[in-house]
Amino acid sequence: MPHNDPGKEKRGQDKPEAGGTAPGASENTAAQEKTASDSEPLQKLLAEKQDLMSTLVRRQADFENYRKRVEKERAQDRERATESLIEHLLPVLDAFDRALSQSNDSAYVEYRKGFDLIRRQLWETLAKQGLVRIDALDQEFNPHFHHAIERVETADHADGIVIGELQPGYLLHGRVLRPAMVRVATEPKSESARVSRTDE
Repeated sequence: MPHNDPGKEKRGQDKPEAGGTAPGASENTAAQEKTASDSEPLQKLLAEKQDLMSTLVRRQADFENYRKRVEKERAQDRERATESLIEHLLPVLDAFDRALSQSNDSAYVEYRKGFDLIRRQLWETLAKQGLVRIDALDQEFNPHFHHAIERVETADHADGIVIGELQPGYLLHGRVLRPAMVRVATEPKSESARVSRTDE
């Protein structure tokens, strides 16, 4: 009689069939596939979140740039409006200066005080907005600040020196709002040059 070995039968039962898979392998594969399929939506959500964050950062930067641009444009508009107003008030300031310089009659002393007070108030208001009078007299002629109306031959002043101011000039925030209209000294021509010119 053949002798059956119980251990051999047991070993034979544990051995997987040819072409089959070990117990638990299919479960591991299924678990991996399930994990992979579960991670795909997560990766997709993370990518969408990253896109939304990038879009938000760009929008915030665009809005900040827009806000700065609007503020700059408003400031420029205010400056232009102020400049235009001051430019229109300069003739009024000139009129006060002329009135105060021409009337020295003692009968008008009280009127002069009132005119001087109004003129001073007007000037202080304009100065607070950045208006500065151009210093012209006894200065060297500068075409950026002075507009020469007349050249006067004189030996009392050096050539190119401003000797008279017909209308004051003004700066607004460092820029020329109106150049000063001036008379400029020029060297007198020599007698020989005058004679040669008359001979011609």
